[in-house]
Amino acid sequence: MEKRRMVIYQLLPRLFGNKVFNNKVNGSLEENGCGKFNDINNEALQSIAELGATHVWFTGIIEHATCTDYSDNGIAKDYPDIVKGVAGSPYAIKDYYDVDPDLSVDVSKRMQEFEALVERTHANDLQVIIDLVPNHLARNYVSDAAPKGIEPFGSGDDKSVPFSKDNNFYYLPGTDFISPEEPSSDKQWQESPARATGNDCFSASPAITDWYETVKLNYGVDYVGKTPADFDPEPDTWLKMRDVVLYWAAKGVDGFRCDMAGMVPIDFWRWMIGEVRKTYPRLLFIAEVYDAEHYNDYIFKAGFDYLYDKVVLYDGLRAVMEGTAPASSLSACWQQTDGLHHFLLYFLENHDEQRLASDFFMGSGEKAIPGMTVAAAMFNNPLLIYAGQEIGERGTDAEGYSGADGRTTIFDYWGVERLQQWQSSGNWSGTELPESAKALREFYQKLLSIIQQGPALNKGRFYDLMWANTANPAFNGEKIFAYLRYEGGRQYLVVANFGGMVLSYKLRIPADAMDVTGMKSHWYYSGEDLLGLNRKIQFPAVVAQNGGLGGKLEPYSAAIYELKGSEVDF
Repeated sequence: MEKRRMVIYQLLPRLFGNKVFNNKVNGSLEENGCGKFNDINNEALQSIAELGATHVWFTGIIEHATCTDYSDNGIAKDYPDIVKGVAGSPYAIKDYYDVDPDLSVDVSKRMQEFEALVERTHANDLQVIIDLVPNHLARNYVSDAAPKGIEPFGSGDDKSVPFSKDNNFYYLPGTDFISPEEPSSDKQWQESPARATGNDCFSASPAITDWYETVKLNYGVDYVGKTPADFDPEPDTWLKMRDVVLYWAAKGVDGFRCDMAGMVPIDFWRWMIGEVRKTYPRLLFIAEVYDAEHYNDYIFKAGFDYLYDKVVLYDGLRAVMEGTAPASSLSACWQQTDGLHHFLLYFLENHDEQRLASDFFMGSGEKAIPGMTVAAAMFNNPLLIYAGQEIGERGTDAEGYSGADGRTTIFDYWGVERLQQWQSSGNWSGTELPESAKALREFYQKLLSIIQQGPALNKGRFYDLMWANTANPAFNGEKIFAYLRYEGGRQYLVVANFGGMVLSYKLRIPADAMDVTGMKSHWYYSGEDLLGLNRKIQFPAVVAQNGGLGGKLEPYSAAIYELKGSEVDF
């Protein structure tokens, strides 16, 4: 069986299966509803698999701080002045060994319901990814589900010193924590001495823009003092986090998206990934990093399988899509990460980014088609799709803590309109979706199917045609990007129009491209658009050395032409 390209589908169970559309600003779980593990049924998973996904990233699985009271279930109650939103941030982990009770039908059986979801996901030929949040945890961290023998974070800390190698936290002796949020009742969080905040804020009174609901974990690096790093023997936090990973791997989790991996020492990652893979050699690790200068370190030193590519390709594509940079600038993006493409995870949406269809970005999902095609078909690396992206979810609501910012909230209880239309009363048929959303989903489905076609688009090579065309005014390089994919005597031409008008182009294919890709100078080449967005084009001339071809592209469209050659008798 030929290896498939990895396509990750990210979803928040809290939002994904929620059928309630009350949508009261700052509404409670009872008012606005909440999706459950059980809502992600076989029909939902089959629909995700049919889209073209190979993995599902379930976001917000591990128990986190919330304003919803579960004290009747033996879960410690949280404090509103250290919780973001009513539902709370999925990245303020409250118990590394438990799941979010919001997501269960029966809170007492919440772990069994999660385990059943893992089994269902695997049964539908999909693998399971969850978040690992190693840099910080909730200020009110209370682990009531840890296995016997697991010591709580901070239980053995020396709180009288700012830093100690085996402390789990950083302390600010002689200070009391002051939240930037006013308490909504007499119940106010007390913390003395104050601890450093998750975004490396070493102040007892973090600002509202800081991650004030979290506490920074200590991996043996003294950020404020002058104590030299000492990782032999391993600091206590290393051991605790390794045990967390092993716990979830034993439950059938196939991989981890490692939140803010760049804020944790590379030495820890190298050690922990090596330790865990002694037992789980195929466990997947994806790093959220934003420093392209150190991509090599996280791949070759730390041992990550894949890295986010936000600061290079995402930012580059966004600039072209919004018209602030020419299409030709995308060549610099792949050149900047040349040699690393196999390790990069490409995306145009995730929970941190603005929705493509929002008024803050493209205004419609259809206008993102050229960017999505370029990202998907350029190399052989993994691709990420965020739930609702493929049906044009706009993310325009002001849900509460998350305002009208073009993002779908991760902090609030909410009903997401397009996801609810897709559910169609639980069978996930999408019959209630608008026709435009159905058509957009068909595009994604077709694109993800095409990139699995081997060998040229699944494991083949890339040839950028821009260097031979940007000086050619007839090419329209301001708005058009073109490249070849090839392998084993097969060639595909990918052309994308980022402009809002029908564009004609004359594309020069240099002799070097023909030699490298195996095209023959004395053959005719014709091509049919596999995406079906543009008319079938018979290229009007012999593609000879340094010759070319011409065509047209619809506005905000792309074409993937499978080139067919035939010998010509001159």
